[in-house]
Amino acid sequence: MAEVTVRLDHCVIAVSDWDRSTRFYREVLGAEVVDQPGGRVAYRFGDQQLNVHGPGVDVGALVARRPVAPGGSDLCFVWPGTIEEVLAHLRHHQVEIEEGPVERWGGRGRGTSVYFRDPDGSLLELITYA
Repeated sequence: MAEVTVRLDHCVIAVSDWDRSTRFYREVLGAEVVDQPGGRVAYRFGDQQLNVHGPGVDVGALVARRPVAPGGSDLCFVWPGTIEEVLAHLRHHQVEIEEGPVERWGGRGRGTSVYFRDPDGSLLELITYA
């Protein structure tokens, strides 16, 4: 049998305010906002996606045993430029930095990261690789 390599396609976050969160993910992280069936949206980053659960939308029964709550996620995104650009970008959008720049290990090895939060309090990280 041939060896199979899998990669992450999408994961789920939950938000408490659709408009506020959509604005944040679109403006700060550059997400493409994709309409989904049933009034839901997803935040797409290239060929990866965050499916979004939130108030007033029935997501059905096929969910985690303990569904993620708004503010309960911890996500890292790769920034395509320098850490100085990350800092300037976050300052431009008036996003408070929790920590960084700090050296971290990510999916591509050693990088430099900055940590901040989305409007619900989920911890977000932007990592750059040399």
